[in-house]
Amino acid sequence: MTPERAVIVGASHAGAQLAANLRKEGWSGDIVLIGDECALPYQRPPLSKAYLASTAELRDLAIRGAEFYDKQRIKLVGETVTAIDRAARAVSLGSGDVMEYTKLALCTGARARPLPVPGAHLAGIHYLRTASDVEAIRSAAVPGRTVVIVGGGYIGLEAAASLRALDMDVTVLEAAGRVLERVTAPVVSAFFDRIHRDRGVDVRTTALVEAFRGDERVREVVLANGETLPADLVIVGVGITPNTELAIAAGLDVDDGVVIDDRALTNDPDIVAAGDCVNHRVARYDRRVRLECVSAATEQAKVAAATICGRASAICALPWFWSDQYDLKLQIAGLNTGYDEVLLSGDPERDRDFTCYYLRDGELVAADCVNRPREFMTAKRTIAQRLPVDRDDLIGKVV
Repeated sequence: MTPERAVIVGASHAGAQLAANLRKEGWSGDIVLIGDECALPYQRPPLSKAYLASTAELRDLAIRGAEFYDKQRIKLVGETVTAIDRAARAVSLGSGDVMEYTKLALCTGARARPLPVPGAHLAGIHYLRTASDVEAIRSAAVPGRTVVIVGGGYIGLEAAASLRALDMDVTVLEAAGRVLERVTAPVVSAFFDRIHRDRGVDVRTTALVEAFRGDERVREVVLANGETLPADLVIVGVGITPNTELAIAAGLDVDDGVVIDDRALTNDPDIVAAGDCVNHRVARYDRRVRLECVSAATEQAKVAAATICGRASAICALPWFWSDQYDLKLQIAGLNTGYDEVLLSGDPERDRDFTCYYLRDGELVAADCVNRPREFMTAKRTIAQRLPVDRDDLIGKVV
């Protein structure tokens, strides 16, 4: 009799977590974790932080050591999956081999969104999504050289902080009116803008890139206003695109990500999905969203493993995020979409620690905490449990 086999496509954080949890949940059959990178599954958040700043090596980022996968009988396969045959319950590999599955998990993650402008093909233009991306950037990150970072979101600002630590000349170009515009209130954007300027970063907002110029390598960035900026190195960080091509070709429901229910199930009862590639309804906010964070990937993977093993479980944790820039740790609890009021604890114009609370109809829905871990934990609990809040109490918090 052929043993049961769980095949996980994508050796991402979600994929590695799902594989580990399958054993915890009692899956006794084969577990195959397929990834197209040569390294052990690793943490991606440190790529733009410690790894780019050369204060950590790839082995430090490994989610688990090789001995763990051996002990848990998790087979790691360095391959690319090219197709899913749902009727035959099998996946096709780039090598031409076909692998049957009893249960399938899609943890295919996402890829960096390209910037479609003339000259985007030039050498010296990099994206920051994988370890090999960062290794290419590090090899060119020579003190005194000029780097232009396109995008003033988390990745762009984290890269700016890491490269300033390497004594590079850094310019950040943000197309919107302020950095972090999509995820934070204006007061938080203003704080991080000032912090980076104080560290010598040239931050430019409403800056649209029209083209890159150079012979074989990029030499300058052309802005829509006609200005040109010299560049020895360019990093593009303008968002990510979920890897859903396999799911679409297989006939799975996809809507800005593979659509899953609270059990991490797709519209195929034998296929679950987790991580940056999925779109899921967040119960706390009653809205569908694709969350790009480790905390969501971890919980979705745990629930997916339980579902595969026939155990009742549901995705319910509050989304949270973090960003490290210089000596600052920004921790974000919840989603601030639709807030109608902002309250501050601390003075972001004077201090290097404060909390920005987001309320809607008097209810706390999110919080941005800078170097205030205790307030972050309290905010997470308050938001998740929908506890009542007192405005005076929030403003008066001192940590």
